[in-house]
Amino acid sequence: MTTTHRVAVLGGGSFGTALANIVAENGHAVTLWLRNSERAEEINTQHLNSEYLPDFPLHVALHATVDLAEAVADCDFIFMAVPSSSCRAVAKELARHILPRSILISTTKGIEATDDATSFRMMSDVLRDEIADVRFGVISGPNLAKEIAAKQITATVIASDDADVNLQVQALLSCRYFRVYDSADMRGVELGGALKNVYAIIAGMAAALGIGHNTISMLITRALAEMTRFAVRKGADPLTFMGLAGIGDLMVTCMSPLSRNYQVGFALGKGKKLEETIAELGQVAEGINTLKLLKIHAEVIDVRMPLVAGLYEILYNGRSIPDVVGKLMLAEQNRDVEYSLR
Repeated sequence: MTTTHRVAVLGGGSFGTALANIVAENGHAVTLWLRNSERAEEINTQHLNSEYLPDFPLHVALHATVDLAEAVADCDFIFMAVPSSSCRAVAKELARHILPRSILISTTKGIEATDDATSFRMMSDVLRDEIADVRFGVISGPNLAKEIAAKQITATVIASDDADVNLQVQALLSCRYFRVYDSADMRGVELGGALKNVYAIIAGMAAALGIGHNTISMLITRALAEMTRFAVRKGADPLTFMGLAGIGDLMVTCMSPLSRNYQVGFALGKGKKLEETIAELGQVAEGINTLKLLKIHAEVIDVRMPLVAGLYEILYNGRSIPDVVGKLMLAEQNRDVEYSLR
């Protein structure tokens, strides 16, 4: 007999809504928490989130609320799908209501912005800071929300240091179009989801400039090397980056116009200003925030990241794209593959 769970998804953006819809379709009692009362009413009465997923009807059992205490009451699973800028504030409020038996899963692909240049806090770090005595996990993978909402086949990775958390989340979310793989490398899976956003901006810029497929392939491959180099220094398993949470997520984010970070890069490549691009997007592109933090922290821990440094020069120091590309092409040529099984 299949167990029915009570589930809360915190964050009414595109991915949070798509995730909650899967849970509802799988027959569980799910509540989507968001701050906009009009959007909550629309979800409850019209079964639609016209702001983020306007073309996709939602399951009639999906319930939305603006009351956090109501959303998480007696829940077995709570998924955090809020932007990184909101994560700590929501976690502080959640700490007053969450049950010790709840499993808390982060889906946010970002880094916390702080005034401390040496700080590099992942969302799991933020949650552990604010909430004690619950079991944690993170989800990441090639998961464009609109494709999930359209029930196109995809997969994700659940990572936790508690194997039972992985098993339970797999059972909760798996369906005919959404496959869930497991990992014990929580740090690597989470870093893969955060770092790839920066390179998606670069890929979007390259596409806007009409750069060829050879160049795009080189960019993605060298991006993977940079991501892995940084993540290993932070304690991740390099093999994680050969999987869905690494190269899988990097590829889809760097190649799809559905990616918000790709959209930012494409607009910048067409000559738009950063502030104008962000305003027009209307949604959070985590890569902008991550770029600043990653550039600083890579220097602090002495990890070479030329693509990150180059993008930073373009966006914040006014360097031209041809100038930065020329400098990158003249840089030292190091080993192609830095990690191997031999």
